[in-house]
Amino acid sequence: MDLELSQKTAFITGASGGIGQAIARQFFAEGANVIVHYNRNQASAEKLVAEFGEDRSLAVPADLKDEDAVSAAFATAGEKFGRVDILIANAGVWPPDHVPIHEMTAQQWQSTMDTNLKSVFLCCRQFIQQVAEHNIEDPAIVMIGSTAGVYGEAGHADYAATKSALISGLNLTLKNEIVRVASRGRVNVVSPGWVVTPMAQKFTDDGSSIRRALSTIALRKVASPDDIAHAVLFLSSTRVAGHISGQALTVSGGMEGRKLYDDDQLDVDSAIPD
Repeated sequence: MDLELSQKTAFITGASGGIGQAIARQFFAEGANVIVHYNRNQASAEKLVAEFGEDRSLAVPADLKDEDAVSAAFATAGEKFGRVDILIANAGVWPPDHVPIHEMTAQQWQSTMDTNLKSVFLCCRQFIQQVAEHNIEDPAIVMIGSTAGVYGEAGHADYAATKSALISGLNLTLKNEIVRVASRGRVNVVSPGWVVTPMAQKFTDDGSSIRRALSTIALRKVASPDDIAHAVLFLSSTRVAGHISGQALTVSGGMEGRKLYDDDQLDVDSAIPD
């Protein structure tokens, strides 16, 4: 099915990472122009643009916690493609160390808030401003949440709090605000469970952690980045998701906040995608 994304321009934050790269590739395959945002991983971003070609892609650096940097990034995108039709707010951090809140520093808390929440606020604000400027009829925002924002995650209160804020407060507010600027504008969230990415490498290398996670997942497998990208493209498409807004689509294999399987019912080797 044609998702009618050709001739659209998608700005993907954190596009140099595992999930971001998968999203960027799928947008490009659908004919969209792709803004490949990165902060530190310039080589990965530029490699992706070389793969796509410069006619329909552009690598844009920015520290998304900085207002001026976000403004400059969108200005650069506008100079190349005229406007941005779709924002994928994917960039974020999952601090890998298990730190209960009574041991967490205020510095770690604030750093996670700035990286995962302030950056999304700045990008959404800038995106909607240029939607108004260009009179874009059917813009779309898809934010990347997490099952940590649904069930919580012990040892990662900072991360869970930021993702919960995206899933509920920001999502449900922006879906009502964007239509005041663009009558067919939509805002949604995709909330992954465990995904095989470099950010989750510590988890995937730990057999006991995998078993604990798999015991809560109905499908008894971990997602690939493409699993998440498929959901993002669906919600970005006006053709197939044009009447969906303010929703949080959980892509977690049927994960629940409780144990579904015993250890002897799990096959770890087949649960991790290549």
